[in-house]
Amino acid sequence: MTDEQSKIQNPQSKIAMIQKTSHGNNHFAVLISLLRDRKAFLQEIRQGERLQSKIISLLVCSSICFALYGTIIGLSHSPAQALSSAIKLPSLYLLTLLICLPTLYIFNTFFGSNRSLAQHFVIVLSAASVISALLFGFAPVSLFFLITTSHYQFFKLLNVAIFMLTGIIGVHFLYNGIQLISDEDPDEQTIRTRILQFWLVLYGFVGSQLGWTLRPIFGSPNAPFELFRQMQGNIYLDIVKAVSEIFGFK
Repeated sequence: MTDEQSKIQNPQSKIAMIQKTSHGNNHFAVLISLLRDRKAFLQEIRQGERLQSKIISLLVCSSICFALYGTIIGLSHSPAQALSSAIKLPSLYLLTLLICLPTLYIFNTFFGSNRSLAQHFVIVLSAASVISALLFGFAPVSLFFLITTSHYQFFKLLNVAIFMLTGIIGVHFLYNGIQLISDEDPDEQTIRTRILQFWLVLYGFVGSQLGWTLRPIFGSPNAPFELFRQMQGNIYLDIVKAVSEIFGFK
């Protein structure tokens, strides 16, 4: 390679690297803008601004955050479980969204909403992204207890509590967000609010049942690695069992 060719290619490679870095930073800039100024972000969704770029950026950022948290909780079992959980956790939230989204969109449309499917998708994805960012913030806490305690049931309940807290905040954001982007028709708005409340309950049940179906996500240290576990019981009985074991009722 001649010196002239090297001079030409090196600047080109540098530009390519800068563009890739900038592109990655842009994805996280969308997430940061959502966290910093949620009302302005929701107004952009209401007006249909840059929906496609928001979808891509939020999918990338939320998947990374969920995968990181999934890796930490999976390490309570093994590296194989950590890899499995890093894939399962983003899949859990995205699949829950995809399963429940058509119900929300069709009912809202039936009762007078003029918002597109893309707008509904972005607002629900925004709520999932808020949850993922909060889990990312809790990741050091979860990692700390992973390192400093060997009690599996305590570690599992701690993370279940974190999931519940972040889920409540995410659902609160989603409720306010749907209300904000909805059309201002007092009669239809009342009906859509009731539908939304029902849908949020449905969303929670679908998410918890899907999480149980995709288990193990934590993985008991005393059990061999399994990609999927045989269906038995339910998540609520498992939580009661974990609480009983911690307090010595077992």
